Amino acid sequence: MRIYTRSGDEGQTSLIYGRRVSKASARVGAYGTLDEANSAIGLVLSWLPEDAQFDDLRRFLARVQRDLFDLGRDLATPLDKQAEFHTTEADVGLLERMIDRLDADNPPLQRFLLPGGHPAAAALHLARTIVRRAEREVVALGEVEPVQPWIRRYLNRLSDLLFVMARSVHTRTGVAEPSVDFQAPKPDPFQTEQK
Repeated sequence: MRIYTRSGDEGQTSLIYGRRVSKASARVGAYGTLDEANSAIGLVLSWLPEDAQFDDLRRFLARVQRDLFDLGRDLATPLDKQAEFHTTEADVGLLERMIDRLDADNPPLQRFLLPGGHPAAAALHLARTIVRRAEREVVALGEVEPVQPWIRRYLNRLSDLLFVMARSVHTRTGVAEPSVDFQAPKPDPFQTEQK
């Protein structure tokens, strides 16, 4: 099978079952952003330390990658062809269980956090913001055509899970979580350590 088909050269793509739509459609945009989020999670997996203490994160993220693929399939299937969905409300509950399990080991949240610190944690924050964008796109899609409500809930919980995972990486590695101190003056980018 060839990678290129030339069928999308004019700005159209096929949904599952062959219906042609614009590549600029809200539906294609939403599942395209899910694909982008999945790629970011792949990046996270490549940056997680090769250590047994991260095996649970690897398992959780492997499940999330499959779920994101299934969410994309659900969004790419015309509503009149959807006999069953590949993701359900039960998947939302699974994310909540993952969040509760991981967050139990994190210290209490005291400040607003900045993306950064450990590379895997920074990549988790990047994935989180891509998922937030996907959620906004699914909400926008739902304003013009029907979208299953658990898809929005899944994406909302997933961004929470990725946030908690970033914190968990810092907790487990001992790397300090970058945070915002609103009482301190803003950093001076021209100040050097030598005076």
